[in-house]
Amino acid sequence: MSAGAGGAVPLVTVRAPRGARAAGLLRGTGPAGLASAAVIAVAAVVAVIGPLIAPYSPVSANLALEFVGPTAGHPLGFDFEGRDVLSRLLAGAQSSMLGPLAVVAGSLLLGTALAVVAAWRRGAVDAVISSGLDIVFAFPGILLAVLAAAVFGAGLTAASVALVIAYTPYVARVLRGAALRERGQPYVAALEVQGAPATAICLRHIVPNIAPLIVAQTTIMFGYAMVDLAAVSFLGLGVQPPAPNWGVMISENQIGIPQGYPLPALAAGACIVAVVIAFNVLGERLFEQARAAR
Repeated sequence: MSAGAGGAVPLVTVRAPRGARAAGLLRGTGPAGLASAAVIAVAAVVAVIGPLIAPYSPVSANLALEFVGPTAGHPLGFDFEGRDVLSRLLAGAQSSMLGPLAVVAGSLLLGTALAVVAAWRRGAVDAVISSGLDIVFAFPGILLAVLAAAVFGAGLTAASVALVIAYTPYVARVLRGAALRERGQPYVAALEVQGAPATAICLRHIVPNIAPLIVAQTTIMFGYAMVDLAAVSFLGLGVQPPAPNWGVMISENQIGIPQGYPLPALAAGACIVAVVIAFNVLGERLFEQARAAR
């Protein structure tokens, strides 16, 4: 970075962004973190290619095969309408993962923007943003999602938008503190003296320096978003049958549990539990690493 006019301002060496350390944090999460990352990677791959590798149609029903148990060609058996459970699990991974991804992306962008603006401007702007976040905190995310789906129609869109609004305060509250610490660092003052625009300082330095915390918070939040959207689908307000979705599969096949055919519902529930636990464990490990690195 060049010196100021007439050389009055000395050359400033800005700290290397900690965002570059984010990849290294994963290696420090230990065996549990690496195992969780592997589970997440497998789930992500299945979400992308699941509909392509499903051995049978996930929506074609055959009532003659209702709740038929596992066979050689159908290792997880059939559901309450005689559809192949494995095919529905593979195809349903896409909507089960895509919804939470949209929620996390939306709340991450909005929450990070609010946190950085509040930390940079401070004063009255910080107070207004914090008060607004406190108001949103009063409404549980799942309640907003259910109300949105009930008012605007069943489907993932309304529920996802409601969860973005509900999750934004959690992101903003955590990142605001980190952004405030970065705002008070000497390198920020040096950049301001040299005439660097506020937007450039925030986007090129403050946000990258809190990137590990952003990654950790995002990872934890994904698991909660998956549970909430699965609950909405379970209630019949999310993904609509016969479209495959893990939450829908639990709702449809719960009638088989008292009849002695729990596998279709349990298989979908196990997928949700495995992915949520993996995201929570990895997120907690990343959060500990990010906090230790500060």
